[in-house]
Amino acid sequence: MDPTTDNAGQTGDPGAARDALEALRAEIAKAVVGQDPAVTGLVVALLCRGHVLLEGVPGVAKTLLVRALASALELDTKRVQFTPDLMPSDVTGSLVYDSRSAEFSFQPGPVFTNLLLADEINRTPPKTQSSLLEAMEERQVTVDGTPRPLPDPFLVAATQNPVEYEGTYPLPEAQLDRFLLKLTIPLPSRQDEIDVLTRHAEGFNPRDLKAAGVRPVAGPADLEAARAAVARTTISPEITAYVVDICRATRESPSLTLGVSPRGATALLATARAWAWLTGRDYVIPDDVKALALPTLRHRVQLRPEAEMEGVTADSVINAILAHVPVPR
Repeated sequence: MDPTTDNAGQTGDPGAARDALEALRAEIAKAVVGQDPAVTGLVVALLCRGHVLLEGVPGVAKTLLVRALASALELDTKRVQFTPDLMPSDVTGSLVYDSRSAEFSFQPGPVFTNLLLADEINRTPPKTQSSLLEAMEERQVTVDGTPRPLPDPFLVAATQNPVEYEGTYPLPEAQLDRFLLKLTIPLPSRQDEIDVLTRHAEGFNPRDLKAAGVRPVAGPADLEAARAAVARTTISPEITAYVVDICRATRESPSLTLGVSPRGATALLATARAWAWLTGRDYVIPDDVKALALPTLRHRVQLRPEAEMEGVTADSVINAILAHVPVPR
C-alpha cells in the first residue's frame, strides 16, 4: 500500500493531520456560531495535553461547544454538574461491594473519558475540586492505593460563571495553575445572534448534533500525529528568552501580587509552539507567543486589590507587558 494515500492516523502525516484539525472549525460551526477562538484554544490544549477553563455567562454555548468538539473528533465525552453536595467519588469512581463474588470491584467515575466537561466547577467545595488534581496532572486516578490510568487523549474542560459568585468556592491558585488555558466565551455579535435564532427557528436542536450535520472529521490518531509534529517545531533561544522575559515582568508588575510561575512560562512556550504548527510553520515566532499570552497567562496572575478597584484587569496588565518587553528580531 502506498503510504502517501493513507490517512493521517495510519501514516502520521502531519500535513493531513493539520488539515483534519483545521476542518474542525467548519464542522463545529454547524452547531456553534462565532466561537472560533475558543475552538482553536481547545485544539491547542489537546495538542499540548493540557486542560481548559471556560468562562462566560450562562447561555453562550459553553457546553454545546465541548459536545460539538467531541463529536467532530470522535471522542468520548462525559458531563458532570458540580454542586455543593458532589463527592470526590462521584467524579473519580469508587469501590463497590459485589455480594455474588464477595469482593470489592472498582466502578469508574465520569472522569474516565476523553473530554470531561466539569460544569460550574466553582460550585463544589475544594475537597471535590481537588479530586480532579491527580487526574489533570498525572492522568490517573488512585483508589485504595491502586493507580488507574485515564484514556488518551484526556482533557478537562471546566466552566464557570463570571458574574454570579453567591454559593461558589473560588478555585485556588494551585488548581488554576493546572489549567493550560483560560478561555473567555463572549456574548455573540448582533449578526451571530441573528444566525443563532434563525437556526433555532429552522428546527436546530442542540441536543441532536447528528441532525445538525456534525460528523467526525478527525480522531485520536490525527491528534497523535499532530502532537509528534508539534514536538518537532523549532524554538530558538531568542524565543525562549522572550517567554522568560514576559513571565518575569509579571512578577515585577506593581499591579500584581502574584506573577507567572515557571510552570506558566513552560505552558506559554508549549501553546505558542502548537499555534505555530497549526498556522503552518515548523518554527515559533514572537507573534505566536503574543497570540497565546492572554489565554495562557490571565489565570496565573493575581491583581492587587487597589489595582482591581481602579478597573485594572489581568488582560490589561499582560497587554501592557507585551507592549514593553523587547521583541526579538
